[in-house]
Amino acid sequence: MKRLLILLASVSLLFSCKGKPELKTGLWRAEVPTIAGVLPFHIQIEKNRAFAINADEKLAFDTLYFENDSLHLKMELFDAEIIAKVEGETMNGIFRKKMANLDNREGAFTAKFGQEFRFENGKSNASLANKYSIVFDDGKSTYQAVGIFEQKENKVKGTFLTTTGDYRYLDGNVVGDSLKLTCFDGNHTFLFTAKIIGDSLTGGTFCYSLKGTEKWSGIKNDQAALPDANSLTYLKPGFTSIDFSFPEETGKKISIKDERFKNRVTIVQILGSWCPNCMDETRFLADFKKKNPSVEIIGLAFEKSLEPAFVNPKIQKFKKRYGVTYPILLAGINDKADASDKLPMLNKIISFPTTIIIDKKGVVRQIHTGFSGPGTGEYYNKFVEEFTRFVEKLEKE
Repeated sequence: MKRLLILLASVSLLFSCKGKPELKTGLWRAEVPTIAGVLPFHIQIEKNRAFAINADEKLAFDTLYFENDSLHLKMELFDAEIIAKVEGETMNGIFRKKMANLDNREGAFTAKFGQEFRFENGKSNASLANKYSIVFDDGKSTYQAVGIFEQKENKVKGTFLTTTGDYRYLDGNVVGDSLKLTCFDGNHTFLFTAKIIGDSLTGGTFCYSLKGTEKWSGIKNDQAALPDANSLTYLKPGFTSIDFSFPEETGKKISIKDERFKNRVTIVQILGSWCPNCMDETRFLADFKKKNPSVEIIGLAFEKSLEPAFVNPKIQKFKKRYGVTYPILLAGINDKADASDKLPMLNKIISFPTTIIIDKKGVVRQIHTGFSGPGTGEYYNKFVEEFTRFVEKLEKE
């Protein structure tokens, strides 16, 4: 009997060891299928950690763990995860993401170890310009953008700037006369393709969320620009200030009329913890607050749910990840119409994030729509410089 128990314990140990396969550290090339073709991206595995790699960004997954024989990689802020079985130098499984309506969207996921190329290796016989005027067409309307790119041999990185924010870090290749770019950051699953013909980008397809597509095209234009981001959202006639009162995660309500905001330059950030552009802006604002403690900042979060058990942990995790010391209030659901209703003195909210700068007298002095993050290079640097100069000016008034 004793020998039988020892044998059973040994077998159990053997199977438990088999349940957690070896996970090779290094670069993995992953793929998820979309309606417009395969979307490739890279994952860097380090000891007990994983990162999504897009051009110059190395974005950490929140958790890496094995359950039975399956690897789980989670980006909790974006309600996204990869679940895959690891067999030597391959992974096979699914990518799952909770959408804005809380429905799950899934796609197949595969990965191979040690493949450094994004798209197929091939010679480039076309060269990208650095800047293009871009038009996107969603089938109902069109919108303008600016495309900025950097090409070295057949490798390309860049982004698109729009009036609501940038498309963050895009990474890809020029193969023959074809431009191919992707971004995978847990929230975004972006695939861009187009033909390079002279100074034009033609026949473009933009695939997002695995199943949605838009058409796009571009023309080389060194002077390409967007409308002034400080002119798109504004106060309705008769208003000079804003007013709100919303709860933070403890349930305590905070109002812009509270004593702490009187005679202080105050920045109101309209955001969502699910929003990568908001993530970029929050990283900037958290650092700005540390360097400028006399400036007040308050966040108004519009989230996927108003249930405290669902949303409070997300806001807390968001604040912890980016070192946020200012309050973030739960203002509503992640819908621009709801955000506009909650702040009826504004013409409309067209973007998360939107940032309102208020002077010491409580007067709104600037409203900035969208955010051009560090993936936009010189555009981000220009924003930081102008934002800092403007707030410093208000501090001296």
